[in-house]
Parts: sequence; structure tokens; C-alpha cells
Amino acid sequence: MELMQELGNYQLDRFLPLERMQAEMESGHVAYAGAKPFPHAVFDDFFDPELLDQILGEFPAPGAIPWQKFDNAQEIKLASSREVTFGPATRLLMYHLNSATFLSFLSAVTGIANLIPDPGFEGGGLHQIVRGGKLGVHADFNKHSKLGLDRRLNLLLYLNRNWKEEYGGHLELWDREMKGCEARVLPLFNRVMVFSTTDFTFHGHPNPLQCPEGWTRKSLALYYYTNGRPDDEVTDGHSTLFKARGNDDFQLTAGQRLRGLVRDFVPPIIARGLRLRRDG
Repeated sequence: MELMQELGNYQLDRFLPLERMQAEMESGHVAYAGAKPFPHAVFDDFFDPELLDQILGEFPAPGAIPWQKFDNAQEIKLASSREVTFGPATRLLMYHLNSATFLSFLSAVTGIANLIPDPGFEGGGLHQIVRGGKLGVHADFNKHSKLGLDRRLNLLLYLNRNWKEEYGGHLELWDREMKGCEARVLPLFNRVMVFSTTDFTFHGHPNPLQCPEGWTRKSLALYYYTNGRPDDEVTDGHSTLFKARGNDDFQLTAGQRLRGLVRDFVPPIIARGLRLRRDG
């Protein structure tokens, strides 16, 4: 009863904008197919903003859950694909984004038939980046590690209210020769980004985040698969393929260099204590 009061109702159109989806299938497909440097589409103000405010309200802070932490020259970010870390509204929206109804919409927009969702949200789920964080330009892993399916499509839902241009965090889309960025997408609240996944769909937000201290760049990420893919896209299975924009890309931060020295010279028992104190 309490959960129902929190969520308002369980109707399908509470979680999915059914009329909007129907209206934008054709135009969305035209935009997606014609987008450069690779197929993608952006949908603004897509979901019920009251629902997303609930999801934003239950989005865990950087120290609130056991986040998976990435801290290296290519990426500085937090992620969690574990359902137990999702709030109730978040969990239900994620389930709806894996539903047959939503998959039909994605197939209509992208032209990719027989899309398969990932109930385990491998690599997806909650993503969060603090000030100074980044995600280097890359192409994504191309095979699901457990299911063996081919990764075909990414969906990102941004949850950043009052986000300003100067904060950065744009998702950059680069051409396949890595000569330049051809599109930039600001991570605004209730903006949905859908894009194709191949070995050459290079994307990321490579510049350190400049949001105010205490702010973070928040998003939900879902990936979709097929059993097989077009012959001209077939390659051996691989993990994330990072691509440097130039010789100065992928430099360690001062903090990363210091932590490297600690790992090299400080006894493990002391280093663990320092990490616990820092993370606590």
C-alpha cells in the first residue's frame, strides 16, 4: 500500500509515454538513420517528470552504496548494476524499459528487429560521475559475457536538473577515424539518448566534469542485444576499446599517481586502512 502511494499507480502509461512513443516512431527512425557520425536519436522531455523526480530523489549518493569504482587514466566514474541498489521507482522504470512494449518502440526507431533486453543490466544500471570525473572516448564491449548475445544498442536517460553548458559532461560522438567530434549531447534532465553499438561507434565524455562541488552527473543506462548481427559488423568478442584523442589524452591525475605510489611502497594492511578511512 505504501509503495502504491509513493508511485501513484502501476498503469503502463505511468512509466512509458505511450502516445509519445507512437507519435515519434516514424520521425525518430528518420532522425536515427540519418544521424552522424553514426545512427543515434535524442528525445527530450520524454518521461513523466514527476516519476523522474522520484527516481532522482532515490538515486544513491557517491558514498551511499557499494558502488563499482573506476579510477584510471581512461575513466573516473561510479556504476551499479545490482537491483538491490535501485530504489523502487527506479527498479520499476528499468523493468519497463526492458518490456516488450518498449522494445517494439526501439525496434521501430532503430530498424533493429528482435531486440533482446538484459535483465542483469551488465555494464548498465546506475551511472554517476563526480566533479573531475570523465569517460574516455571508446567503443563498447560487443558481446554479453554470460548470454553470448551481440550488443546492438545503448540507451541513456539523464537525470540532471538545472544542468548548465559550462558544467560539461557532454556525450561526444566521434567519427570512426577519430579525427574529430561530430556531435555533442548535454546530459539534461529527462533527455534520452539512443545510439547504435559497433566497433566504430566511438563516444564518451573525455573532458573532466566541471560541475559545482557536491553535484554529480547522473544517468540510467540500458543495453540491448540481438542473436547475431549484420555480417559487416561481425568481429571477435572484445571488452571496451578506448581511443585517445591525442598524445596528451589518458594522463593520470595527481591523485592517481599518488595512489599508485601508495600501492607500490605502502604495506597492504596500511593501504587498506587508508582506503577505508577515505571511503568511509
